[in-house]
Amino acid sequence: MTKVYKTSSAAETIALGEEIGRRLKGGDLIAYSGGLGAGKTTITRGISIGMGLGDEVTSPTFALVNEYRGDRLSLIHFDMYRINSADDLETTGFFDYMDEDTVLAVEWSENIAEELSEDALRIDIQRIDEDSREISITAPEGDDRFEDISY
Repeated sequence: MTKVYKTSSAAETIALGEEIGRRLKGGDLIAYSGGLGAGKTTITRGISIGMGLGDEVTSPTFALVNEYRGDRLSLIHFDMYRINSADDLETTGFFDYMDEDTVLAVEWSENIAEELSEDALRIDIQRIDEDSREISITAPEGDDRFEDISY
């Protein structure tokens, strides 16, 4: 199931992310796609808020991974832009983060597509103009948690 949303500001993209974040559970993996400046970190900020982790989310571009720890769930935010192989992926510690109390959010997921579970929540963000985005959310078959999002 794929749902398409249009946002017209960063605040709307964050609000959509909040609704997604409220529906996440441990073990979920978010696979982002979309070009530079599309809004992947912006929607992740909303997801973090929705998970109850706050809004202090920054791009993991240079660190490769940022961790946001919570009492119930944690959010691990990866940037795979410079990751080109399974060996490169191993060096990020990616597989060490997978557990029942963690949600993984992966920017540039297409670079590690072969390593991702088919159960990933796929979010594609396309920049329409400076403020507007088209955001496609594809949930795994049988997962209806993301069907009725309103923001």
